[in-house]
Amino acid sequence: MSNTATMDSKTAWGGNNESPYGASYGKLMMWFFLISDALSFTGFLSAYGFYRHYYGSLWPSAENVFTHFPFMHGNHPLLYVALMTFILIMSSVTMVLAVEAGHRMDKKGVTIWLGWTLLGGAIFLGSQAWEWYHFIHGTELGAIELGRGTFALPNGTVEHTYGVIARWADDSKQVLLLPWREIAGDVTSPYIQLTGQALTEAVANGKEIYGANLTHNEYGHPLFGDFFFFITGFHGTHVFSGVVLNFIVFINVIMGTYQKRGHYEMVEKVGLYWHFVDLVWVFVFTFFYLV
Repeated sequence: MSNTATMDSKTAWGGNNESPYGASYGKLMMWFFLISDALSFTGFLSAYGFYRHYYGSLWPSAENVFTHFPFMHGNHPLLYVALMTFILIMSSVTMVLAVEAGHRMDKKGVTIWLGWTLLGGAIFLGSQAWEWYHFIHGTELGAIELGRGTFALPNGTVEHTYGVIARWADDSKQVLLLPWREIAGDVTSPYIQLTGQALTEAVANGKEIYGANLTHNEYGHPLFGDFFFFITGFHGTHVFSGVVLNFIVFINVIMGTYQKRGHYEMVEKVGLYWHFVDLVWVFVFTFFYLV
């Protein structure tokens, strides 16, 4: 005789207290939500990859943009972003320990590890706000934004395909690089250094900009800024939601709500969400900052 338990097909997926495949209704619904949310992030990152490839010669390199580090002078490419990533990953570790303590009905352990998870999430959000501030504020050098047009240069007439001349190298604002294409012939480099009359004309007819927003970008193509704000902002919204949920669960843990219920499944459910948020950031960090 088989020991396999039978299940009424009419009530198996009805919610209530049924647990198809050994998973509770709440955890199943969380998994459904995470899968749909993963598809959203996949679409955003795919769009980012497409436009980065399409505007490859005009796309800024993240290591040339995100060089700030709190209380430290000089350039530190991606160092602060790497620290943010480490903090978020460690918060995922503390969440694992909180769930494990919940399985042992260890209220004190859940409180401690969930508290560390909250702290990690809050630090990450503060760090992201700091990064946004510096990205929006820009560098002291700024850039010159031009309309579409042509310039007469010693080696022929060129037409710039996008209107930003970025100042990368010189505090005196004399070294400018212009994204361009030659009207006749092939071009091996997407940039040309402007000097003399061409430089004077460009500066006179251009608009000085600093930092980045949804329409202008000191660092290069405006779509870079658009994707930065949208993708990191969308993820940051998820992190903020996770911090709020974890805080509510944290209060319930302190009040003994789950101890009275006899299980800490709610900690496990918010833990699934938190692990998802951390995993998504690994992909955002890889595709947006490293690749």
